[in-house]
Amino acid sequence: MPVRSRTAVAVAAAAGVALPALYGAAVGAMVRYNARRLGEGDLEPQLRAYADDVRFVFPGRSSWAGEFRGKREVEKWLRRFVDVGLKIEFDDVLVSGAPWATRLCLRFHNYCEDEKGEIVYTNEGTIYGHARWGRLTHYVVFEDTQRGEEFDTYLASVGK
Repeated sequence: MPVRSRTAVAVAAAAGVALPALYGAAVGAMVRYNARRLGEGDLEPQLRAYADDVRFVFPGRSSWAGEFRGKREVEKWLRRFVDVGLKIEFDDVLVSGAPWATRLCLRFHNYCEDEKGEIVYTNEGTIYGHARWGRLTHYVVFEDTQRGEEFDTYLASVGK
């Protein structure tokens, strides 16, 4: 095999290894940035990450549960998330697939503090989703639903 051909094969192999890792790192950075901005009350970066017809499923019996279709329905849910003071942090972001068929698995913990800075709610879970060309098309949140119901009780006790 000529030197040029071997070099081309080596470059292609290196790109094949490096590009998925770079794509995964970029998606992870975006996920964490959006969560940070959400914690600051800015929904726009997260909303830009949704397809117009996004489908979001939050299982359980709490007031948070439901299936939400479309960016506007999900926006209402996110607005409530921000308004009650919830914060989310991602511990692990796993990305698989190409930009046109991306799968995400996100390990997270979330919490809420009262006016005194005391933590009144904590939970942890996993989000599994699909994205296409940088837009989330479908995702499901799996967390301890009992804690969600207990958080509802707390929110009712403080009039939220």
